[in-house]
Amino acid sequence: MKTLEEIQKIREEKRKELDLRVNTKSDTREKHILVCHGTGCTSSDSPKILETFRKIIKEKNIENVRVIKTGCFGLCAKGPIVIIRPEDTFYAMVKPSDCEEIIQKHIIEGEVVTRLLCKDIDGKKAQSLDELSFYKKQKRIALKNCGVIDPENIDEYIAFDGYKALEKVLKEMTPEEVIDVISKSGLRGRGGAGFPTGKKWELTKANEADQKYVVCNADEGDPGAFMDRSILEGDPHSVLEAMMIAAYCIGANKGCIYVRAEYPIAVKRFQIAIDQAKEYGIVGKNIFNSGFDFDIEIRLGAGAFVCGEETALLESIEGKRGQPRVKPPYPAAAGLWGKPTLINNVETYANVTRIILNGAEWYLSIGTEKSKGTKVFALGGNVNNIGLVEVPMGTTLREIVYDIGGGIPNNREFKAAQTGGPSGGCIPKQYLDTPIDYESLKEIGSMMGSGGMIIMDDTKCMVNLSKFYLEFTVSESCGKCTPCRIGTKRMLEILEKLCNGKGEEADIEKLEILAQNIIKSSVCGLGQTAPNPVISTLKYFRDEFIEHAVDKNCRTKECKAISKIEIYPEKCKSCGLCQKVCPVNAIQGEAREKRAINQEKCIKCGTCLASCPFKAIG
Repeated sequence: MKTLEEIQKIREEKRKELDLRVNTKSDTREKHILVCHGTGCTSSDSPKILETFRKIIKEKNIENVRVIKTGCFGLCAKGPIVIIRPEDTFYAMVKPSDCEEIIQKHIIEGEVVTRLLCKDIDGKKAQSLDELSFYKKQKRIALKNCGVIDPENIDEYIAFDGYKALEKVLKEMTPEEVIDVISKSGLRGRGGAGFPTGKKWELTKANEADQKYVVCNADEGDPGAFMDRSILEGDPHSVLEAMMIAAYCIGANKGCIYVRAEYPIAVKRFQIAIDQAKEYGIVGKNIFNSGFDFDIEIRLGAGAFVCGEETALLESIEGKRGQPRVKPPYPAAAGLWGKPTLINNVETYANVTRIILNGAEWYLSIGTEKSKGTKVFALGGNVNNIGLVEVPMGTTLREIVYDIGGGIPNNREFKAAQTGGPSGGCIPKQYLDTPIDYESLKEIGSMMGSGGMIIMDDTKCMVNLSKFYLEFTVSESCGKCTPCRIGTKRMLEILEKLCNGKGEEADIEKLEILAQNIIKSSVCGLGQTAPNPVISTLKYFRDEFIEHAVDKNCRTKECKAISKIEIYPEKCKSCGLCQKVCPVNAIQGEAREKRAINQEKCIKCGTCLASCPFKAIG
């Protein structure tokens, strides 16, 4: 148990000790070797890298060097990542076998290991994190401590103003004043719908009850999304502190975080955060002698996509089948166990402490008129710099794809970006300069969603993409309402017909009618948005649907049943490369002859397409 004075002392002393983490001009002889321990780098041997560094340092009896596990640095495509502070040297794709060289050359001899430096978009090697284009247009608020602190060390969190916002709230502010700050900041829910956070807190506070609850939705189910997971892995105390502030505001003393079981590292670190906070007396009874009590538990989800919907999540916490409830009543009035319940997602909570400490005006200065602050995106698909990015609202799609993401691999053309996952829509290249905010995305038929952003190049078939998302929706439908259970299944059947060359032009109209009926009549938000990927692709890529239905052709060759790979005689150089790589000997022709493809043998694997340097195959 720590007194408030002891916690304040830890904050002052530890911050001086850790100044080198954020200050490249820090006056210290000490060096910190930061090793990413997010899920991506962990799967690529970062635990062994950490262990090897510590072993070498111990064997060589090197002083003033510490090896620290951290959360995600964001640039996942370059992992495992090692950063050495205070000089801020950024090493990419590090292997355990590289540790000896880093210690000998960098730590002992003071020379940078040039071969391990990260290459930037232009191919030049960057000396430090700040020199990389990936970070230049980012602004970290929710991810502020990720990659900076050890997520399993409460003292490090405290050193970087941890639990200072809670202290301020309990000692200096009334619940009404806190809610007013959150409302004025313009913070909106980052889980997808974008509902004003302050308003949700106010509505929950207004409902009187003998018991209230605060819930964190960490059931991140969108394909390709890993924002919430990374925050919990890299800065779990920030979410715990924000939940406590929210509980104080609405009059709750119990909390629950619902995390999918597929996130073992996030679960482990959040439990460590809870245990540490309890040991310090930050979670428990009479916190900071304020009379405020708070306790919290973790509930694991089994990975059902529908449990990302708030009322289905509550049903699951209560031990029932995860199915949405009919609303109203909303959780603010009757949520967990029928009591008023506040539900926000991980990223929403991760913004709260910064707003309390810096003020509403500070947050209002970031973003657009109606969409304030920053947004974290999991950037994936056909883009060079796959990873986690946090940008001010209003940053354009072009900036994210090209300036931060490093453009499309293999010099392919950008075709579309899918935002919002199975509930979102596709953004075609004519909208590359669209600012990314709630209103702008809605206007062009997409949505923010939780923050997944999948980039697609010109090799992707949009009909097949629609089928992929409908397959996901159909398999994840809870089955409670007929429009979602049956309607999405019928849509999927039509898309399968189109991809198999059995569709008709009339099927396109059937898709649109079904989509509108499902939107109007589904019980929950997930069913109501399930047709969105199909609607947006039909709107912007209708010609591909018509080609599938009428011409029985897939221009990208992804739909194999209606694809025909041919060699163009006028472009063929008779080199025979395609013939050498064909796995089924479907390419015919002798030396110095132009080659041709036996369509009966061809399995449409695309190997010949990739091998031809003259683009003579298509």
